[in-house]
Amino acid sequence: MSLESIATRVPRKPTPPLWRSALARRIGRRLLGGVLVLWAAVTLAFLGVHLAPGDIVSLLIGEQVRTAAIEAAIRAEWGLNEPLWLQYLHYLWRVLHGDFGRSYILNTEVSHLLATQLWPTIRLTLAALLVSLVFAVAVAVTTAHRRWGRRVANAVELLLASTPSFWMGIVLLFVFSFTLRWFPVAGDRSLSSLVLPALALGLAQGAVVAQLLRRELEHALDAPFTLTLRAWGVGDTTIRLRHALRHAALPAVTLTGWLVGGLLSGAVITEQVFGRPGLGKLTVDAVLAKDLPVVLAVAILSALIYVVMSTLVDILALWIDPRLRGENQ
Repeated sequence: MSLESIATRVPRKPTPPLWRSALARRIGRRLLGGVLVLWAAVTLAFLGVHLAPGDIVSLLIGEQVRTAAIEAAIRAEWGLNEPLWLQYLHYLWRVLHGDFGRSYILNTEVSHLLATQLWPTIRLTLAALLVSLVFAVAVAVTTAHRRWGRRVANAVELLLASTPSFWMGIVLLFVFSFTLRWFPVAGDRSLSSLVLPALALGLAQGAVVAQLLRRELEHALDAPFTLTLRAWGVGDTTIRLRHALRHAALPAVTLTGWLVGGLLSGAVITEQVFGRPGLGKLTVDAVLAKDLPVVLAVAILSALIYVVMSTLVDILALWIDPRLRGENQ
């Protein structure tokens, strides 16, 4: 009997469906963890209102003149006459449906305020993230295992990482807006108005990522597979971009979760420096006016954005390194 006939008679183990695979289970655990983080953020927002000293109605109404009609509306909206556990379930139900209450100071729905100010902040955050990643990859690839380039890059990265985003924004405004007049000073009318805020917000985080990425890239360039590629005649640029960069990218991709959190928090100040609309300006105005419903909504929305980006980063890490998909990793 031939080996081919024996092989055809041996029953093959069926491939498990996707929902039973190790990769799907790991992704499911990450999604579940994200849901738990969001639940904790909503719960802390609810407890923050009820544990704060003072009357809840006074906290929610802010500096608005308190009248009997407004107080009755707030008590009905938040269910303050009901038991605490019922108030909590009611608040969870409202948040799940995108209902964050009403701003009595601005006399409008909080969800409407978020909808109008969310996109400018997301656009600024994504642009800053792109600046960070492009800067980190370019600097790390060009300076890894190059002595003088590495020294210069370390000095520049240390300077950028130590400079606050608002100070970087002021310097960029002075040079490129007031002196050279290449970019507008403030506003959000065109893509050119996005360049300086993205640079001010993204260069500092990009410097930190570049240091980590260069270190991992140098380890990859010393690995045995790199020596084999060089023996095959593969060029240095091809080795760095097509082979070593993927091996070195995993720690940098993991660090991107922290990067997104830093960009979101830095957007609050950057939007103020450049006079841009967005969640930053909305948050500062709400804090100054003691508009608590808006502040709570911004906090929950920021947690949602952070959880979504962190989950995407975890999934991307699983795609980059197949070893992480195993059950025992």
